[in-house]
Amino acid sequence: MADRATPRRVERISPVSFTLLVAVAALIVASLGDVAPSVERLSDGLPRMGNLIGRMLPPNTEAEFLSRISWTMVETFQIALVGTAIGILLSLPIAWGAARGISPLGPFAFLMKALVSLFRTIPDLVWALLFVSAVGLGAVAGTMTIIVDTIGFCGRFFAEAMEDAEKEPQQALSAIGANRLSILSGAILPDALPSMINTSLFALEKAVRSSVVLGLVGAGGIGQELKVAFDLFQYQNAAAIILAIFVIVLAMEYVTDWLRTRVQ
Repeated sequence: MADRATPRRVERISPVSFTLLVAVAALIVASLGDVAPSVERLSDGLPRMGNLIGRMLPPNTEAEFLSRISWTMVETFQIALVGTAIGILLSLPIAWGAARGISPLGPFAFLMKALVSLFRTIPDLVWALLFVSAVGLGAVAGTMTIIVDTIGFCGRFFAEAMEDAEKEPQQALSAIGANRLSILSGAILPDALPSMINTSLFALEKAVRSSVVLGLVGAGGIGQELKVAFDLFQYQNAAAIILAIFVIVLAMEYVTDWLRTRVQ
């Protein structure tokens, strides 16, 4: 009876894969000396960080200040909500145009893919700076930034959800002469809808975080108050703003998680 070979716990990798792994490891090790924090810097920085935290405590709890930042928090949430809603609506036709095999644009579907990639590649702060230059300081620039960011995020995942939709219903509708729009509304969207709803909720959660940062470059919201507090060395005000940001982000995560469980 022939001996049975014991199966390997780890598959043997090819020479090419091994070479790539060694190259990546060497790149990481070489980069550590340039960008990783050294023990000396950490030992010098930790006391300064402790001193800064001490100056931030206790947070400012004056009623007038809390009332002012409450309104900016509302503006921050409005930027995230409106920007996400408009971005999701615009993502639907763009994703349809970019979806492989079902795009009405045929061979030109790559143009929609390139547009989505462009929106996703450029960082939020760069878009915010562009829109601030175009429409001025304030919430409008922040909302436009969230719209573009949402299109880049949802456009990609909406297109993938449409591509993964069951083919049989599409073929059945096509066999009876249905046009592309009828196939989209009658077969593709109903199957892709749960995935698209989850993506939309993630986009809203992401937008709330992004809208906080956009204020640092003048695009409205609570970020402007945070920047002013640090610029004027009002660290207790900054601590209160950071806590307010933490509360709204935590609340949004809880709400979106609850909505995702309801959808599933």
